Amino acid sequence: MSTLAVPQAGTRLRFPAGFWWGASTAAYQIEGSAGDDGRAQSIWDTFAAVPGNIENGDSAETACDHYRRYAGDVRLMAELGLTAYRFSVAWPRVMPDPDAKPDPRGLDFYDRLVDELLAAGIRPTATLYHWDLPQAIEDRGGWAVRETASRFSEYAAAVANRLGDRVAMWNTLNEPWCSAFLGYGAGIHAPGRTSYADALAATHHLLLAHGRAAEILRARCPSAQVSIALNAGTVRPATGTAADRDAARMIDGMLNRIFFDPLLRGSYPSDVVEDTAWVSDWSFVRDGDLAEISQPLDAIGVNYYQPDVVAAGDGPLLPYPTRGRVSWRPPDGPVTGMGWAVDPSGLHETLVRITRDYGSIPLYVTENGAAFDDAVTNGRVHDPARIEYLRAHFSAAHRALADGVDLRGYFVWSLLDNFEWAFGYGKRFGLIRVDYESQERTPKDSAFWYRDVIAAGGF
Repeated sequence: MSTLAVPQAGTRLRFPAGFWWGASTAAYQIEGSAGDDGRAQSIWDTFAAVPGNIENGDSAETACDHYRRYAGDVRLMAELGLTAYRFSVAWPRVMPDPDAKPDPRGLDFYDRLVDELLAAGIRPTATLYHWDLPQAIEDRGGWAVRETASRFSEYAAAVANRLGDRVAMWNTLNEPWCSAFLGYGAGIHAPGRTSYADALAATHHLLLAHGRAAEILRARCPSAQVSIALNAGTVRPATGTAADRDAARMIDGMLNRIFFDPLLRGSYPSDVVEDTAWVSDWSFVRDGDLAEISQPLDAIGVNYYQPDVVAAGDGPLLPYPTRGRVSWRPPDGPVTGMGWAVDPSGLHETLVRITRDYGSIPLYVTENGAAFDDAVTNGRVHDPARIEYLRAHFSAAHRALADGVDLRGYFVWSLLDNFEWAFGYGKRFGLIRVDYESQERTPKDSAFWYRDVIAAGGF
C-alpha cells in the first residue's frame, strides 16, 4: 500500500519552468495500417496470429488507425497543451527488407508526424524500438544473435538521417527487460520463446544495439538528447528475513542492475552473472562490448507502474533464470484494472535510488499511468480513479525533485486507449477513449484534468 499521502487541499505543487509535460504511445499499439505502404510483418504480427496468445483473439491490424488519423491526434495533443509527445518508430515500416534500403514511404510518415508536432509546438520524442522487431530478422535469430545489433545500427542511422534535425530526444530502446525476459524467457510476449540462455543473450545484444545507436545519434543529431527508457522498479522483500532479502536482491539484479550497471558503470553486476551461471557462461560478451554499451547519455527514461514484493519460495523461475526460486506477493491495497498495485511511493523510491546509486543524471518519467474500466456516459468519460492515480504519482515525482532528483519531464501512458499487447483491447490506459469500431476519440475527465495541470505547471 502507498505510504505517500496525496497533498491536502490548499497545498500547491509547482514543477520547474521548462518541465516537459507529455504523453506516450507505441507504433504497434496505435498505428494500424499493418500491411500498408510496404510495412513488413513484425514479431508481434506473427505472435498475435497464434490462437490463444492475445485475449479475445484481438489484432492490431487497425488499432487506433493513427497512421491515417495522426493529424487529428496531434490536434488533440495541442488542445491538452502537451509540450512533448513520445512516439515510437516502426522498424518494419522503415526497413521492411533487412537486405534493402529504407522504404521512403515509412520514413515519409514519421517525417509528416514530426512536422505536425513541431507546428503544434510539441517536442517530438522518438523511440527507435518499442518491441516490433521485423519478423525477417527474428527468422535469422532475433535478439538472441549478435547480428541483430548490427541491423539495428543500420535502422537507427536511416531514421536519424531523416528525422535527426527535428527530434528533441531519442530513446534507443523501450523496456529491453520486456523484450528479453518476457519475449525470449517467459514466452508471453513476442516472439514467444522460452529459453533462459536466449533471454540473457538478448539482454546483452539489446544493450549492444543501444550503445551503437547512441553513438550514431550523438554524431548525427547533435542538438537532440540521447536516452533509453527502462522499466525500472522498486523490489521489496516480503519480510526482513535473510532469505527474503536475498530474493529481493536477485530480482533487483535481473530487473534493474543488469541494465543500469552496464549502461552507467560499464560492467555487469557480478552477483547477476553468478546467479545465472547455471544457464549461461556469458560468452556472448566480447572485448569492447561494454565500452560500446556505456556510451555517454544525456538522460535516462523511467517507466514505472508498481513495485515488486518478493519472498524466497518455490514459485516458477520464469521469467528470471536466477539460481534460487522466489515467489511474488499479491498487492496489498488498491489495484488498477491490470491488478497492479497503486503505490506511488515506489516511483519516488525508484527515482531517488537511481540518483543515489548512479549519480545525478537527468531523468524523465517516460511512462506512468493506469488502466481502469472506463465507460461513456452522456458523451463523457468520468475516470476519477485515474485522476487520483496521476495526482498521487505526480506528487511522488515532485517529492523526488525536492529530494534532489534531476527530473526533467513526465510522460503519461497513454495518450490513447490502444492495443495492449497480450491483453488486446480489453485494457484502457488512455487519457483519450477510442471507440475501436468508429475510431471516435473522446477525451476523458483525466485529459481535462491533465490539461489544467499543464497550464498551471502543477496543481
